[in-house]
Amino acid sequence: MDSNDILGSLMDQLGSGGVDQIGRAVGVSGGDVTNVLAGAIPAMMAGLTRNTASSDGANALLGALDRDHDGSILDDVAGYLGGGGNLADGAGILGHIFSGRTTNVERTVSRSSGVDLGAVTQIMSMVAPLLLGALGKAKRQQGFDASGLAAALGQTQERARSASPSAVDMFTRMLDSDGDGDSTDDIVRMGSSLLGSFYKR
Repeated sequence: MDSNDILGSLMDQLGSGGVDQIGRAVGVSGGDVTNVLAGAIPAMMAGLTRNTASSDGANALLGALDRDHDGSILDDVAGYLGGGGNLADGAGILGHIFSGRTTNVERTVSRSSGVDLGAVTQIMSMVAPLLLGALGKAKRQQGFDASGLAAALGQTQERARSASPSAVDMFTRMLDSDGDGDSTDDIVRMGSSLLGSFYKR
């Protein structure tokens, strides 16, 4: 797996079937799930890249991958989603990714997508372990260390930025401050080009 394909691996695993499964579990439409992911994926990538900018952060994430996220979750995504995911695990992951700003991120995604905040929280909590699983799979296949992990995330972030620069950069700025995102930013529109670039590969 190329380091640039970490997000591609996740999108391949979700596909339309996975999106529909998430929608059924949460009680929203597949279109609503897609709209949430258009904001959630750039947000999570911005958070992970920010956290691994330091060696301590990269080592902490590498340790988490070694302990809990070896990529095996991707072996049966349908079963994982069909069981409603692991919301507690996902919430914990989001807390680490966003360093206490999870609620701000979720509110911003909710405002932009028009999807209820509670549903946004569930969707992001279901997807977060899958994203860590994709990272863990890449780590297992490539055998990279903390610096390699940071480099892989940086490359993935650049790919995401090239497809949807406004969405990625908006969340990067948001995570560097204490405020909410700009509610006038159309994150769904900005992020849809990112998702489309993976679904159409």
